[in-house]
Amino acid sequence: MTDKKVRVRFAPSPTGGLHLGGVRTVLFNYLFAKKHGGDFVLRIEDTDQTRYVEGAEEYILDCLKWCGLHPDESPVAGGPYAPYRQSERKVLYREYAERLVMEGHAYYAFDTAEELDKNRKEVPNFQYGLAYRHTLRNSLSLPQHEVDELLAAGTPHVIRIKMPEGETVNFNDMIRGHVSFETSQVDDKVLLKADGMPTYHLAVVVDDYLMKITHAFRGEEWLPSAPVHLLLWEYLGWKADMPQWAHLPLILKPDGHGKLSKRDGARLGFPVYAMNWFDAKSGELTQGFRELGFLPEAFLNLLATLGWNDGTEQEIFTLDELIEKFSIERVNKSGAKFDFEKAKWFNAEWIKKLAVGDLQLAVKKVFADKGVAVNDDEYLAKVVGLIKDRCVLLPDFYQQAGFFFEQPAAYDLNAVKPKWTDTKTEFYREFIALLNNESTIDAHELEAKFKALSEQKGLKVGDVMLPFRIMLVGGKFGPHVFDIVALLGKEETISRIEKALVAFTA
Repeated sequence: MTDKKVRVRFAPSPTGGLHLGGVRTVLFNYLFAKKHGGDFVLRIEDTDQTRYVEGAEEYILDCLKWCGLHPDESPVAGGPYAPYRQSERKVLYREYAERLVMEGHAYYAFDTAEELDKNRKEVPNFQYGLAYRHTLRNSLSLPQHEVDELLAAGTPHVIRIKMPEGETVNFNDMIRGHVSFETSQVDDKVLLKADGMPTYHLAVVVDDYLMKITHAFRGEEWLPSAPVHLLLWEYLGWKADMPQWAHLPLILKPDGHGKLSKRDGARLGFPVYAMNWFDAKSGELTQGFRELGFLPEAFLNLLATLGWNDGTEQEIFTLDELIEKFSIERVNKSGAKFDFEKAKWFNAEWIKKLAVGDLQLAVKKVFADKGVAVNDDEYLAKVVGLIKDRCVLLPDFYQQAGFFFEQPAAYDLNAVKPKWTDTKTEFYREFIALLNNESTIDAHELEAKFKALSEQKGLKVGDVMLPFRIMLVGGKFGPHVFDIVALLGKEETISRIEKALVAFTA
């Protein structure tokens, strides 16, 4: 651990929806920073303007807000190292790229896209690097006067790092331990593009240095880029300030074969984005965990356990508990399989765990989305308290409790009519009379009277209890029947019995 104040960053590209792997990266950064009293920085890496998608930055910010992972510094919050959008820092990067050229660590490349495509087609496994750089149009292969003329004429060019021959670069990964790379096997990555924008390779190093980032946690797919970044830290003279790195394991498909993708989610029927994402270009809407009915607490909890554990059997963690217990050394090297059934289990457990008051706003929205206005918060609280242990996803509250706010539109008649008798009709008529005589409804007392009446009429309790449930809710579901009656009240219960009797006897 460094003696400097811990500073971590999440640096997404605003190119589309936020994958759950991205949110897990945010979470691990956030937990590490908060555990060590540090800062969590959000930096938008929008240097590839060809892939920029309108609205994607706002979407990323909304996702983090929903999750409760609030950056200490960001394009919105500001901070001492602003600006936090790389496109607004464009002027910074050329200075460093040119410095690398002057010191012999990088070079100008004038090859056109067509020329590079021709090489890729003609040369198997073509790489712009040690083996071919001297056969291409760049400042290493061209005479100096020609390079000067091309630059003076404003000829489009990029700046590439010059990877050294036969060297080994090493670093210590906080998760993987010692990692080394042979430089001869790495191509000469572009550092500055023809439009003056940096690539990820240059920008991430410059910005991490200028923003005093102490720890860089990113997905393991970035591991092959590490030798380029290591050399840039060295060549720019900043090696002593290089952050400690940790490359997080992939989130895998449920079968464990390959990285989980949006396509896998669509194929298997579950989301992989934090929130709904609408692609204006394709017109495609991709569903998110939030809209499916996940609580943010459950979403973060399940992400934390994808590749990390605290060494105990505990599975349910609050955000404060995660901050307290989190250790980057307990993140696994191997990928973590995504299990949607387990994800739903987390959500069900969090619905049970949260207080009724913490669920009311979300449940109210579920009903509003179904066109049901809920105006009595006290009544809603009683309903939520009665059925929350039966719900897995938030929309289940409507499935399990919609009947508390509107009478059933239809009944499960197949469960009632084949065994219906006049005696049962008489039973419910007498039960209505019994209800009318009740001044208050006590669930336990009313159940005893219901059972006594069924015995008096020579009916088994089960033969009249199921029809009674269907009268109240429309089907074979819901909490204890007399708890339903106690909430609905006498008049509403009588109204539902009378309405159902018409349907049952038709």
